[in-house]
Amino acid sequence: MAAPKKDDLSNLSFILNKPNEVTFSDRPKPTLSSPHDVLVAVNYTGICGSDIHYYLHGAIGHFVVKDPMVLGHESSGTVIEAGEGVSSLKVGDRVAIEPGYPCRRCHDCRAGQYNLCPEMAFAATPPYDGTLTGIWSAPADFCYKLPDNVSLQEGALIEPLAVAVHIVKQAIITPGQSVVVMGAGPVGLLCAAVAKAYGASKVVSVDIVQSKLDFAKDFAATHTYSSQRVSPEENAKNILELVGLPRGVDAVIDASGAEPSIQTSLHTVRMGGTYVQGGMGKPDINFPIMALCLKEVTAKGSFRYGAGDYQLAVELVATGKVDVKKLVTATVAFEKAEEAFKKVKEGEAIKVLIAGPNEKI
Repeated sequence: MAAPKKDDLSNLSFILNKPNEVTFSDRPKPTLSSPHDVLVAVNYTGICGSDIHYYLHGAIGHFVVKDPMVLGHESSGTVIEAGEGVSSLKVGDRVAIEPGYPCRRCHDCRAGQYNLCPEMAFAATPPYDGTLTGIWSAPADFCYKLPDNVSLQEGALIEPLAVAVHIVKQAIITPGQSVVVMGAGPVGLLCAAVAKAYGASKVVSVDIVQSKLDFAKDFAATHTYSSQRVSPEENAKNILELVGLPRGVDAVIDASGAEPSIQTSLHTVRMGGTYVQGGMGKPDINFPIMALCLKEVTAKGSFRYGAGDYQLAVELVATGKVDVKKLVTATVAFEKAEEAFKKVKEGEAIKVLIAGPNEKI
């Protein structure tokens, strides 16, 4: 199928004006600003927890929405124009869009940790607009061609899968290891799936919502545990009894950001094990520092994704090692975007995809 022409496409955008106030508006169509850029007609966009947070509160930490901002950053699309310096993509290619663009010149970028770039321009993070729009401009090397057996709907889920890939890389999972993932939301589910793909023999999903745990067991987890209203030490003891590992597990990933989960994590990991903080919650919490020290735990943070994470995410989907299609609760037309946000806000869906304004569903 031939790629659509730019002149034939709408650039209708879904815009956050202030908390709980969104509108649709036609924005000027972007143009190629570099010979190394491409223009992409956005086909599908997933709703992320950060989108919901901006929708409800208009801010995340020091990132505050001061001017109207287009939401969305989990997107796939079709290349409609390519700069003269682009050799990796051509018009008509279907791509997953990595939505953050670093300066490429600072110490962190040159060290290979471009996700830590202080000048990062990230979609739907103030002051930058997001991808819930008709046409998106991006550097070609931040657009990843989808294999023929990967759909555009799956392509929109490469972004959260890349987040999970980065988290699991931080945990340095190797075959035969045991992993506990706190939280069975989209990223937690994907962390469990990636850990399993890395060869973990025991993967435990922990949550407080039984329906999420039921899904997790079908999706990737070998074990599930419903967190109880008991001490973190007691919950940790119950988890370790469940999996038959009294010494503790090799790695614990927190994908919840919840203080009780974080506390339980440090009592669940084994001596010399690894703890990775992937979920974001309150800025400051009570933390079991004694357990961290006495166990000589390696503790790491994880932020977005870095070099190689998107490519690996695409490969995991293409080879069938992670079935992201199972996460999609619904796909809605662009004009239903606000309804989709409300549905996700109420916890009625795992992942909702919004079709682009030029996509017919």
